[in-house]
Amino acid sequence: MNEPLTLFELNSLVRELVEVSFDEPYWVIGELSDVSTPAYGGHFYGELVQRDELADRIVARARITCWARNYNIIRLRFQKEAGETLRKGLQVKLQVKVNFHEQYGYSLNVLDIDSTFTLGDLAKRRREILMQLEKDGILHDNQSLPLPRLLRRIAVISSPTAAGYGDFCHQLEQNDYGFHFEVKLFPAVMQGEGVPESIISALEAIMQSEEVSLSLPKSGETNTGKASPLGEVWRGADLVVIIRGGGASSDLSDFDSYELAACIALYPLPVLTGIGHERDETVLDFVAHTRVKTPTAAAAFIIDHQAQEAALLDDLFLRITRSAKERLMYERSRLERQQGILPLLFTRFCQSGRNRLALLVQRIRGASRQRLEREPGRQQLICQRLASATRRRIEAEQHRLQLMKQRTEALDPRLLLKRGYSITTCRGKIVRDINALAKGDELFTHTEQGTIQSEVISIQNK
Repeated sequence: MNEPLTLFELNSLVRELVEVSFDEPYWVIGELSDVSTPAYGGHFYGELVQRDELADRIVARARITCWARNYNIIRLRFQKEAGETLRKGLQVKLQVKVNFHEQYGYSLNVLDIDSTFTLGDLAKRRREILMQLEKDGILHDNQSLPLPRLLRRIAVISSPTAAGYGDFCHQLEQNDYGFHFEVKLFPAVMQGEGVPESIISALEAIMQSEEVSLSLPKSGETNTGKASPLGEVWRGADLVVIIRGGGASSDLSDFDSYELAACIALYPLPVLTGIGHERDETVLDFVAHTRVKTPTAAAAFIIDHQAQEAALLDDLFLRITRSAKERLMYERSRLERQQGILPLLFTRFCQSGRNRLALLVQRIRGASRQRLEREPGRQQLICQRLASATRRRIEAEQHRLQLMKQRTEALDPRLLLKRGYSITTCRGKIVRDINALAKGDELFTHTEQGTIQSEVISIQNK
């Protein structure tokens, strides 16, 4: 049996074995975790992990270090080329030297970094988000919204302390056209891990905001919602502006979120973004209604839009004024022509009226003579028709009276008595219902030969 070793001796053997077996540097791919951001001149410490994408768990882990002298060179070059900082969650490709220390154990010493790999990973992530938005059919929804003709009420999502917000407000206030804008700030975090959730909350707050008095903030000030001297009232935004000023381009990847992009794509108001730099783009720039590079460019876009609408209104005003003048001149000329023609037309109208009256008089006289000539014959014909109709009516009435007489005679009760029938009366009325009689009532039975008087003894119903 071998002699037991101390832990230091065993670790020394492992270190010698590692130095012999891994004497060359290696390129390794992983995700940064538990990263420390040292001050200038300090060492960089962190952890490199590998995740199982299907199971969403860490399958490998290693401690990494980068000494200050090398770290400052790597950091500056990486920021310049990739536009990113070495932060938690970033996929990187590192050149490392395998180390094993008796006291601190296994670690990887960072010698270099491949910026193109990280750029490719960020571009891949952005491309995947855009493809998912395109698959969901919402990538261009916000862009299809019509931009209001008047952009007066502007809802701004930005950090209250951002210099870009002050520049944005100052440029709107100091525009050369004298336009007045109502600006309301909805604060949000514009860098760090909480960017998507903060901006989504601000977007929800814009839709839920009630009518509140406000005034346009001065340069460098934030809008606190206090009443303006003119007493303007916030009645809902015409445009939403997301601006970010003074931040590093390395923070732009915080805006590459599917949830945030989908929220903006489906937002019912046009969204204007000004969060990037000249050579940088985010997913929000692809889904927003309009994108510009800086907050001042966003203000310039709004001012130019208003200027175009003002120019259109000025052009319409000039066209309406010119058309009105031309119409007035035309109508004035027409009235002058009518004024010269009117006396002649009046004379012609009067003469025509006289001729028409004379013709009507002649027609009336002729019609009267004809009517008078026809009336004697018409009266004689009417008399003949009346005499004939009277004779026919008298004959018809005589015939009707004869029929009525015959019917009346046929209904004479004496005829019934002659046929052998009798008529019974009680108290002067014909007996029709035996139930109306009572015991002791006197009955009179009339026949052709005479009248029989009797008394009711009993009544029997069928």
